[in-house]
Amino acid sequence: MEAFDAESTDMPYRPTENTRANAETRRAAILAAATSLIADGGFAAAAVRPIADASGIATGTVYRYFGTREELLAEIFRTLADHEYTAVEQAVDAAEPHVTDRLSALLDTFSRRALRAPRTADALLFEPVNPLVEAERLIFRRRYHDLVVRIIDGGVRAGEIPAQDAPVTARAVIGANAEALMGRLSPPGQGTATAPPADPDRLIATVTTFCLRALGAPQ
Repeated sequence: MEAFDAESTDMPYRPTENTRANAETRRAAILAAATSLIADGGFAAAAVRPIADASGIATGTVYRYFGTREELLAEIFRTLADHEYTAVEQAVDAAEPHVTDRLSALLDTFSRRALRAPRTADALLFEPVNPLVEAERLIFRRRYHDLVVRIIDGGVRAGEIPAQDAPVTARAVIGANAEALMGRLSPPGQGTATAPPADPDRLIATVTTFCLRALGAPQ
């Protein structure tokens, strides 16, 4: 009787654990397939049918895990954006405490990562998206804005740059960097590309110099 009780206690949990593991594997495969499609062709390329085909599953299975395509793309945007922001924040934290070093680290890291993965960066920054993804984009922009504000406020407190309206200046800095990258991220004939590829070092140096001058930082 004891052996029967022990066996009956264990058995119900095994299928549940296997089912959960299979579900997580399928979910990860869907996310990976969609992310790969976005890297090649932006969010427009991440339609449900190609995602399902690349994942080796039925189209209906995608909806079972994510409800709608919009929800799936919003989650992918959130994951990609968090990964990029973390890399930039770590670069800023590792830089010297001076405003020049911290802002230079932010602009350099952000721009180089964008230029190394241009189609994904274009999708994150500029591609027209559905409202759910746009909401994630606003959060993405707010995080960068707040990081630049902290850099500027630190520089003002340290007496390295003049007193200024940090939120307004931060928006100007982010806008200048985005404008410099715009049109240089997608291959010709795709996405929003309108400008020829730029030499990364020259582009980043030019934008950084412009932004530091705008802040009144020492050169």
